[in-house]
Amino acid sequence: MKPQPLVLASTSIYRRELLARLKIPFQTAAPDINEAPLPGESARQTALRLAQEKARAVAIHYPDALIIGSDQHALVGEQQLGKPLTHEKARDQLRSMRGQSVVFYTALALLNTRNGEMQTDTAENRVSFRHFTDEQIESYLHKEQPYDCAGSAKAEGLGIALISRMEGDDPNALIGLPLILLVTLLQRQGVPVL
Repeated sequence: MKPQPLVLASTSIYRRELLARLKIPFQTAAPDINEAPLPGESARQTALRLAQEKARAVAIHYPDALIIGSDQHALVGEQQLGKPLTHEKARDQLRSMRGQSVVFYTALALLNTRNGEMQTDTAENRVSFRHFTDEQIESYLHKEQPYDCAGSAKAEGLGIALISRMEGDDPNALIGLPLILLVTLLQRQGVPVL
């Protein structure tokens, strides 16, 4: 049987760079979905729903492919954090996270459009943030401009200076794509990574 193409349902440069580490050919496609949480939905549920919606949105253009959808939402206290998109929202997110422990949920969906099978899983990472000042927030935001990252803290960049501790399932998940989980899901579909 002919191998199925692999499609990343994302325009994120971070996810594209992470997936490229696996040395498997893939394409990218924009899912163009509304990423707002639904009322009463937990951060984990939001991330998982959106990962699945992204994969399904791209599926109509790829009837015989393996489609990867991923989404990340963070939770600080009872507040859910997604992409800030603006400087002001990023500042507010970082203020709410200083001195706090934040859980990042990075959901993964792998849709086989040949047979309709959807596999899903979620990586959980807990990040403890330093007690940084408003001036440090502004300095960080002007240098990094992390407006497309859930929680506004890019651990793979200067955001590491805001963090005092990280623990969890997969450090790649913090950047946007849980590669450890993805390898498992791909292997279940018969895709050899090594």
